[in-house]
Amino acid sequence: MEKGKRVIALGFFDGVHLGHGALLRAARDLAAQYAVEPAVISFDTPPGKTIGDRPVPMINSPLDRADIMRRIYGIDDLIFLHFDDELRHMPWDRFVEWLKSDFGAVCLVAGYDFRFGYGGAGSAALLEEKCRALGLGCHIVPPVMAGGEPISSTRIRSLLLQGQCREAGELLGHRHLLTDTVQSGYRFGRTLGTPTINMRFPEGVLDPRHGVYIAEAHILSTGELFPAVTNIGVRPTVGGETAVTVESHLLGMDRNLYGQRIRVEFYRFLRDEIRFDRIEALRDQIRSDAAETLRFFDRHPIDPFDYPEWKN
Repeated sequence: MEKGKRVIALGFFDGVHLGHGALLRAARDLAAQYAVEPAVISFDTPPGKTIGDRPVPMINSPLDRADIMRRIYGIDDLIFLHFDDELRHMPWDRFVEWLKSDFGAVCLVAGYDFRFGYGGAGSAALLEEKCRALGLGCHIVPPVMAGGEPISSTRIRSLLLQGQCREAGELLGHRHLLTDTVQSGYRFGRTLGTPTINMRFPEGVLDPRHGVYIAEAHILSTGELFPAVTNIGVRPTVGGETAVTVESHLLGMDRNLYGQRIRVEFYRFLRDEIRFDRIEALRDQIRSDAAETLRFFDRHPIDPFDYPEWKN
């Protein structure tokens, strides 16, 4: 294998959905043909995507995007470029030249709708043309369809905002997830007999529909998995915060997990977040949610979310 040379998949890869998966598999397969490393070049923030004056929220943080690309698609060489002023103003053709000279590109892989360079002037067709001129390979991946429409991050965001995590997962090719270090909380759940771990969505990352979810918690340091009842919201009964928190009650776990890295994967939306008039009513509801979660996993002793096409 030639060191320093790469087949590079290009894109923002927000959510790393099945359309992105087609790019990643193509890069991996082409790298084997060229006897070089497969790689991804992406960006730490969405380049130039806004709604009015507000940036479009990301589906996942760069760290979670990197985890999905490594764990599911087997690509370890991940380069996240900071989208600074210099990169924003780089002409599209100079960007391609830079990939060859500084990153050892021998072949580039991009989606049919890939736009790049200053003002988004570069396109998939121009990328192919420039690669030919530079003696690089180029592979353009057509849209991956679902329900008669191309799979897109926009569709997935809309589903997550409605709490439709199962449907979003069918487009992602994996469960929607959040990875974070467990933070110190109010320890209120422990007084109810339902201790929780506290996490947050990073700044700029979409928080899905507020409410309670059936989830699964992965303790990354030990590899342990636990069914979880996860609440996304502002804790209206006990504080009414403005910042969105993610609180998970891990069923069968009673250790202190502060400082541990946890990945929470969302299976099903159970109910909206509710303000209870009595703490006892909140405690009873959490216990009911826990029972429903255990019934769900009893019905699905084998992972119900099995997509052979992305395990290859």
